[in-house]
Amino acid sequence: MNNKHRKTLEAIWQEPVNGNLDWSRIEALLVALGCRVAEGPGSSVTFDWQGRKASFHRPHPGPDALRYRVKAVREFLQHIGIER
Repeated sequence: MNNKHRKTLEAIWQEPVNGNLDWSRIEALLVALGCRVAEGPGSSVTFDWQGRKASFHRPHPGPDALRYRVKAVREFLQHIGIER
């Protein structure tokens, strides 16, 4: 995990929840943590970490992950044992 990934992780745990976080940064972080990516139909994407899965819809038309997506990513990170 590089410095940019660490900054993204910090931004995910920031309070209040940051709704202006670029989704591509979140995807890059999850891949850096060892998640496999499976593309689904449309904007759907599933991340698999050692059998634990989370599915999301990529934001469109803009790049920003809204608050509810950031919260869902937090829950997935907690589920796989990643904390601040």
